[in-house]
Amino acid sequence: MSGASRRHPFLPNLDDDFVGRMLRRVGAATLDDLFSDIPRDMKLGRALRLPEGGSEYSVRREIQARLRQNKTPPETLCFLGGGVWPHYVPAAVESITSRQEFYTSYTPYQAEVSQGVLQALFEYQSLMCDLLGMEACNSSLYDWASAAGEAVRMAGRVTGRSKALLGGNTGPQRRGVIKTYTEPMGMTLETVDFDRATGRTDREDLRRKLSEDVACLYFENPNYFGVIEDDAAELVSLVHGSGALAVAGVDPISLSLIREPGAYGADIAVGEGQPLGIPMNYGGPHLGIFAAKDIKLARSMPGRLIGLTTPVADQQRKAFAMVLQAREQHIRREGAMSNVCTNQSLMAVAAASYLSLLGKEGFRRLGETVIANSHFAAKRLSRIDGVVSPHFKGSFFKEFVVSYKEAKAESVFGKLAKRGVLAGSPTHREVGSQSGLYCVTEVHTRDDVEKLAAALAEAV
Repeated sequence: MSGASRRHPFLPNLDDDFVGRMLRRVGAATLDDLFSDIPRDMKLGRALRLPEGGSEYSVRREIQARLRQNKTPPETLCFLGGGVWPHYVPAAVESITSRQEFYTSYTPYQAEVSQGVLQALFEYQSLMCDLLGMEACNSSLYDWASAAGEAVRMAGRVTGRSKALLGGNTGPQRRGVIKTYTEPMGMTLETVDFDRATGRTDREDLRRKLSEDVACLYFENPNYFGVIEDDAAELVSLVHGSGALAVAGVDPISLSLIREPGAYGADIAVGEGQPLGIPMNYGGPHLGIFAAKDIKLARSMPGRLIGLTTPVADQQRKAFAMVLQAREQHIRREGAMSNVCTNQSLMAVAAASYLSLLGKEGFRRLGETVIANSHFAAKRLSRIDGVVSPHFKGSFFKEFVVSYKEAKAESVFGKLAKRGVLAGSPTHREVGSQSGLYCVTEVHTRDDVEKLAAALAEAV
């Protein structure tokens, strides 16, 4: 194809003359030279099989036809959890986050950000501090996993120690991201086992593995299996006794009923804000919650904080400003504590709106509905031959593991999906027996649970 035929007014990379000048400027012979560090066997080796351009209408029809192949709620029942959960998003939340003032400046981090956005983020921080029992909260990170990774890195910096303990009942995705975040620091990770009967963290194994080189224990409450760490205060006490920090990962909806991390002494709290008014999207955006118990730790915390002050000219007025920005790479470059160039500010506004709309009483009623529905579902599934529900004896919130006496977890998961039910995400690698994770929230009705039970009875 000639250079003239490849020109496009909006796509300069289709202009051969432009591409040629670019390559000469950087000293490369071909475009492939720019990607020489990528192994040859990882490259496709051919052009993408894309059809020629069509009309907007024909392209829309084609895309819609492909999208209909997806299995998505509410047409497909969803009982999946583990980090992304099906919750109802009030229309008012979507209305607020769709306002141009928020929507077009979704990731503000410069000094010229508007007072309105700053105030919204300040309200988010305040609400999260109340919810978590913490003194300082940043104005969001990317998701739970990245927040957990940053928390473990921070613990290493603060303590000067090189090892981190992770609960064996930590979500596998979060465990993987923590490893990715900490390896460049030279930190090592060690797993603390969990009690195979209750699903809770094994206290004795924790005692054996605590030492003077341990920077922190990262544990989840509720954990990946949905089990509540009833004696989290004892965990924290053991960790503090060795001079380490306690990092708690939480599902914020659970804090409507169970004690907040600050109440049992956690030093850092992280979690996933997706249940707070954010839809289940394919891969995001999500909302990484990050808060510290001691205000002194805030100086070592990644991300940005919004502060409340007063203008010099008018002491009676309120003013909002970003504080402690020097921790980020757009100020300190390679000397920054973390690479946090953008964040999920729009999602933080959604979470603040969600919590404000529900209020304290509404939030508590939501938690009661979730725990009632999930326990009803667990009991209903226990009547099915060939399954044990719930698998663990520990108290649980929203999520629970169901084990299968004869069926394979992957097989059950696939059969349920073919019956229009997304449920039973396989957990046999974590649990050690054929099992799946089930999540039940306020969006599920009794009829939904009955459909799940009928599909599971056929799948096992």
